[in-house]
Amino acid sequence: MKNSMAVGVDVGGSHITAALVDLENRSVIEKTWRRERVNSKGTTTEIVDAWAAVILDVAAGLPHQPVIIGIGMPGPFNYEEGISLMQNQDKYDALYGLNVRELLAAKLNTEPQQIRFINDAGCFLQGEAFSGAARGFKSAIGLTLGTGLGSATFDGHIARDADRWCTPFKDSIAEEYISSRWFINRYAAVSGNAVKDVKALTELIGADPRILDIFQEFGTNLGTFLVPFIQEEQPEIVILGGNISNAADLFFPAVTAVLAQHNIHIPIRTAQLGESAAIIGAASVWYDETVDV
Repeated sequence: MKNSMAVGVDVGGSHITAALVDLENRSVIEKTWRRERVNSKGTTTEIVDAWAAVILDVAAGLPHQPVIIGIGMPGPFNYEEGISLMQNQDKYDALYGLNVRELLAAKLNTEPQQIRFINDAGCFLQGEAFSGAARGFKSAIGLTLGTGLGSATFDGHIARDADRWCTPFKDSIAEEYISSRWFINRYAAVSGNAVKDVKALTELIGADPRILDIFQEFGTNLGTFLVPFIQEEQPEIVILGGNISNAADLFFPAVTAVLAQHNIHIPIRTAQLGESAAIIGAASVWYDETVDV
């Protein structure tokens, strides 16, 4: 058995989350969770120091082993070389064109080759494929249904951003119909009332049966969006995550009905790992080289 511990890191636009991941057991070591805010508009030193502080805190649980680190990083980013290409996105401009791998390695007192990067949009599906709802499948599609529409594909090895949020759809783009704001806008159009989010909408179902029709309409939209995606990628399974997926029972029947009309009969499952998915997914990029398989 080789070293099976890795630090999994999820870099967001305003925060960093990290934890130790046991790659043999495919799980997060719960007491190692760290989450800190980061000034993404700060200087290079401020950003890298903030990231390094959290990673070092997590890695302190491995004092006698070389630390290996997997980082889910927003794009655009050269994931192979570790160079940031983010510019004019209101975050991390100070890192543009710099080798983040080398900068972090220097702060962490480790070798650059001990750090690997993966696209953050793919981390959720990577984690679900490694130890969650898509484990055991050779290919998958993943969608995160929330404020926006995230999409990823898994080819049996690595998950990648599918970047389908802007796919032309009906009178606009997919994200306008498959997101929390669609629910909010649709309910306002139907009822004239405002609602905070999808969770609040589900709590009103008993008082307003029209809400069930809205969820069915959403499911039809989602199924219609998925048809060409599935036909192009030919996945073995579809995984749905994000806050909207918590209400999956209300729209799954409409999704499967649309897919059946196109002779598509693959399993559709909700994600199992929650916020652990991104951390596990980031760390899992080390699996083949750290665990005897």
